[in-house]
Amino acid sequence: MFPQRLKTSDFDYHLPDELIAQLPLGDRAASRMLVVNRATGEIRHDQFRSFPTYIRAGDLLVLNDTKVIPARIWSQKPNVELLLVEHLGSNRWSALVKPGHRAKVGRNLFFTPWLSAAIEGETDFGGRILQFTGDVDSYLQHHGAPPLPPYIRRPVQSGSRLSAATGRGAEAPPRLSDRERYQTVFAQTPGAIAAPTAGLHFTPEMLATLPHAFITLHVGIGTFRPVKVENVEDHKMHAEKFTVSGETVAAIRAAQRIVAIGTTVARTLETIAPSLQHSNASLSGSTDIFIHPPFPFRVVGALLTNFHLPKSTLLMLVSAFAGRELVLKAYAEAVRERYRFFSYGDCMLLV
Repeated sequence: MFPQRLKTSDFDYHLPDELIAQLPLGDRAASRMLVVNRATGEIRHDQFRSFPTYIRAGDLLVLNDTKVIPARIWSQKPNVELLLVEHLGSNRWSALVKPGHRAKVGRNLFFTPWLSAAIEGETDFGGRILQFTGDVDSYLQHHGAPPLPPYIRRPVQSGSRLSAATGRGAEAPPRLSDRERYQTVFAQTPGAIAAPTAGLHFTPEMLATLPHAFITLHVGIGTFRPVKVENVEDHKMHAEKFTVSGETVAAIRAAQRIVAIGTTVARTLETIAPSLQHSNASLSGSTDIFIHPPFPFRVVGALLTNFHLPKSTLLMLVSAFAGRELVLKAYAEAVRERYRFFSYGDCMLLV
């Protein structure tokens, strides 16, 4: 008998808007933590400060040390908002643009007298290919904004630089604090357009007490693109680049249980699972793996993750790890108990 095909609507749930966290907590480790036991179905409430008590001898935490770049910029002429997605080399980038009708192929975008970009083509995700003339990296550091998710909505003060640049109220005007808080304390390798949010809860002091290793996966639009098809299996993921050092590979092979800190780590580890059996050599490449039920996890033994959007590929991954019914039950419990959701919100530990 063939298994029933899952629909995107099977991963829907009700979330009141007021539970979407708009700002981070003052203390990274102050988040609440919903703990879900996959074997027994038990759901309990805890604080992230207690996370180390769930780590046992032989465990290894694996974290993603990608660093978010200030990839959100605005051209002056014409007025276009851009989210740089991936560096293609030789001063070329792929980018999401808004509004698209102002950024047609063949046009030029002007940022300063020293920086401009020619629109060379379109991408497979509806964006544009840009060839820049000038120092893009320097411009990003001085004028770029953290690429906060669109569900973070804050009012823009009239006359602000952001308001003037966009000509309207922006969906997620960044604050100076976002440059620090929308970044893990262990971020090392620039290249992501979104933070690996499960790692945002860690402080240097906590991390120093726990056995850990790092991988790098530059979070791109593949992780967050909405699922627009009815049948889950028909969704195609956009590839994201990863690197795993030989040191990390050796540590993973020696560990008794791998605790993945975030879905990006889980995707990377399950992508390299076949190669982990053979040697301690470093691994790199790109992954478009789409993890959804049913999926045979071969590496990840426990998962720390934030709460994810309804009908998202991230929620599908978590459901593959712990079972769709149990995960949706846990989410309903989190809603009832007024947990904070999404990037700046609380977390869930699945053991």
